[in-house]
Amino acid sequence: MLRRHELLGVTERAWRTVRNGYPALDGLHGRVGDLVAGWARNGWPVMVRRPAPDDARNAIPAGLPLPPEYGKLRLAFGLPKNPAPARLAPVLLHDARQVAPDAWQPTISLLVRLGELAGSPPRVFGALLWQHLTGLHYLHSQSDLDLLWAVPDRPTAAALLPVLRYLEETAPMRLDGEVLLADGAGVNWRELLEAIERHGGDVLVKTMQGVETRRTSSLFDGNLL
Repeated sequence: MLRRHELLGVTERAWRTVRNGYPALDGLHGRVGDLVAGWARNGWPVMVRRPAPDDARNAIPAGLPLPPEYGKLRLAFGLPKNPAPARLAPVLLHDARQVAPDAWQPTISLLVRLGELAGSPPRVFGALLWQHLTGLHYLHSQSDLDLLWAVPDRPTAAALLPVLRYLEETAPMRLDGEVLLADGAGVNWRELLEAIERHGGDVLVKTMQGVETRRTSSLFDGNLL
């Protein structure tokens, strides 16, 4: 089962099919049109997203953001299921850090160490991910650092998240992102920390089907995949 934020490889043939089926993509002109037309040729992936009501059922809901200098468009489309696209490994913060600003590096070192201690190396999405993957300029002075933390149980979350909040208080950038649950759903790390500190309650959880409310006490039922 595909999950939100998962990266997929796309062949040039599949990309032609996508562009032919989505006039909004094929109708882009100038530098933006050239960038989108050459996306697969450059070997760049796309990302799985939640389905929209008008998505075709025989396609994988996917998307990609363009960098600010290209209009910061967020493109949504369906990727052909046949042949099945390659599922790519998530990108770790440790591997993407070389394209981050120098001012971020001390905080990144602490975040990587936090992940090692918690047994949950942080994954990246957002601007840092796409700059790492493409070499295009996604990061700017107001960029957040978007992270995904696969957390296996409540004690790990209770230990990791207060430290994450402390690191954000001293960081030059906002630390955004989600804690990933066993079923692939995600919950905002700040909301989960608040729920843990108030000893329960409900949190909003993002799934492939939409957004739902879950009891905090039920979030870590089952084993992390």
